[in-house]
Amino acid sequence: MAENIQRISARFQNESGEMFGSPMDLPIDIDAKKLSILFNALFNEEKEKLPYLFFLDDIEIKESLRKAVDIQFGSDFSAEKVVTITYAPQAIFRVRPVTRCSASLPGHAEAVISACFSHDGKRLASGSGDTTVRFWDISTQTPHHTAKGHRNWVLCISWAPDGSKLASACKSGEIIIWNPHTGQQVGSTLKGHRQWVNALAWEPLHRNPECRRLASASKDSTIKIWDTVLMQCLMTLSSHKQSVTCLRWGGTGLIYSGSQDRTLRVWRDEDGVLCRTLEGHGHWINTLALSTDYVMRTGTYEPFSDESSTKEKAERALERYNKARGEKERLVSGSDDFTLFFWEPESAKKHIARMTGHQQLINDVKFSPDTRIIASASFDKSIKIWDGRTGKYLTSLRGHVQAVYQIAWSADSRLLVSGSADSTVKVWDMSTRKLQQDLPGHADEVYAVDWSPDGEYVVSGGKDKLLKIWRT
Repeated sequence: MAENIQRISARFQNESGEMFGSPMDLPIDIDAKKLSILFNALFNEEKEKLPYLFFLDDIEIKESLRKAVDIQFGSDFSAEKVVTITYAPQAIFRVRPVTRCSASLPGHAEAVISACFSHDGKRLASGSGDTTVRFWDISTQTPHHTAKGHRNWVLCISWAPDGSKLASACKSGEIIIWNPHTGQQVGSTLKGHRQWVNALAWEPLHRNPECRRLASASKDSTIKIWDTVLMQCLMTLSSHKQSVTCLRWGGTGLIYSGSQDRTLRVWRDEDGVLCRTLEGHGHWINTLALSTDYVMRTGTYEPFSDESSTKEKAERALERYNKARGEKERLVSGSDDFTLFFWEPESAKKHIARMTGHQQLINDVKFSPDTRIIASASFDKSIKIWDGRTGKYLTSLRGHVQAVYQIAWSADSRLLVSGSADSTVKVWDMSTRKLQQDLPGHADEVYAVDWSPDGEYVVSGGKDKLLKIWRT
């Protein structure tokens, strides 16, 4: 053990393994706060001092470096050893946990199935079993527009990454594009799927600043790519044998689809060519998450940022995407077989890790905005936390007493919100990995939750036909 050692030789490296400076002599009882001050003073030339996380291998240095050394090396440690401390910058801004319901929004006549904020958090849309899409005014927390056009349950909605339009899809297999400012339908209804649509995905902003192309995945086992200006189907991707349940449009020109045929497929977006098939799951695939989901969802938006011209937006979106992507885009799939698989699908057909531990099927999986953590929600009433780079299991969050349906991250990656069949919304603190806030109020199961990208609000909706807005 390291009890008799007072000082330690250490060097810093970033998450890519690049070393910073030469080894230095540190007091072994130094904590994360003092390490942050030291690192900013030595290596950070910016005026703004960043908060950092520090790790000894996979062990986060919180209370003191001594404690991390004891866990990592035990009795094998000697004073001559040079330890490598990995540093990871955190968001400068801090999102405060939501603590109260500031509005209960009635209006839908059936269950609220989906609810999500626009790329900048200024607008909110919801889709319901009552065949309508509703747009809500966040500043006044009142209804804005009721968009009517679907003839069946609205199963999924998706904002364009610049917030200029919203796509919704229903149980009849029809897709409608809406203008969020007026609540009116844009162009004609997109028809072509023979059964209902399970998922929608827009082309990322950095690949096309006009946000024209939209992909849809259907129970009819096909994926269609649409031009939302000409209102035409550009191509149909068909090689799945069963219902396509989930869809992601990656930032390098690849589309990822998961299906009840137990496979993931990787498609090229320019011509629809099937690049590779990823196999390993033993049952239906329910959910997919890309490490770059958050930056592609928000486009150019960051809290306290300015908007700019179309060309500048595309350049800034590309810069943000490249920073979040790192060396490779990572993908996680969750299945009815109780497992998650961790992939690097741009180049490899074999999974990097098989993530086991859930006792029932997995409903939702999300990468944190900083891509360091993966959270998965399951019918087993738990949320599990995994390392976003290796897929290694970190901890379980327990508190819900029924199935957890959906989860959403705060923009600073420090908080997680979950909605459950037990009618509660819960907020979890990632620094302590414990329950931060219990938010009861819904009268029935909570199907949808989302955290606004500006960090101000959480929305939840469910079987009680209500939307609730939560804030600090």
